[in-house]
Amino acid sequence: MAGERTGAVGTRIWTVPNVLSMLRLALVPAFLALIVIGDYVSALIVLVIASLSDLLDGYLARRLDQVTRLGQLLDPAADRLYIFAALVGLAANALVPWWIVVVIVARDVFLLVLGVVLANHGYGPLPVHQLGKVATFALFFGVPVIMLGLAFPVVEPVSQPIGWAITMWGAFLYWWAGIIYAIETARVIRIPRLAEEPRSDTLEQGGEP
Repeated sequence: MAGERTGAVGTRIWTVPNVLSMLRLALVPAFLALIVIGDYVSALIVLVIASLSDLLDGYLARRLDQVTRLGQLLDPAADRLYIFAALVGLAANALVPWWIVVVIVARDVFLLVLGVVLANHGYGPLPVHQLGKVATFALFFGVPVIMLGLAFPVVEPVSQPIGWAITMWGAFLYWWAGIIYAIETARVIRIPRLAEEPRSDTLEQGGEP
């Protein structure tokens, strides 16, 4: 069966890692609601539980040879939704400016457009770039550090500048990764045109098609 042997990416839905990912997604509305009402301690507890389940489902997927296509979609989706929920909740309470929310959301809309362009040319999504992973991690770490100061005011003088520095750096890297995806998209959809040219110097020299 697909996904049952080491290294295979299966198509199964009901695996242990996927169920954990689904449960993590189900906690997003509760996480957002807790932030909006100002219960930052409970929101952080939910976030810790979600983060631990993220680590656990990744470990189980590899340990049980249950890496699936659905799991590969659910994990980054959950990370982004928690980032969005935290930013929207904090912005709703006037604790972060709305322009930060717009910047983060606009980047993912930009990637969605790139995905549509690739699909129209017969290509699937581009592989996740390492810089994109670093940017997502920075945001996923920076926003909770900001929340930590809201939950425990005694650490706010330290957590706020650190959290904001990491979050702003993450937002910059987020868009930097987006630009790299755009460049890669342009290169990929240009390949067929290069291949059709009768006397391409690149092809004659044995370069990348």
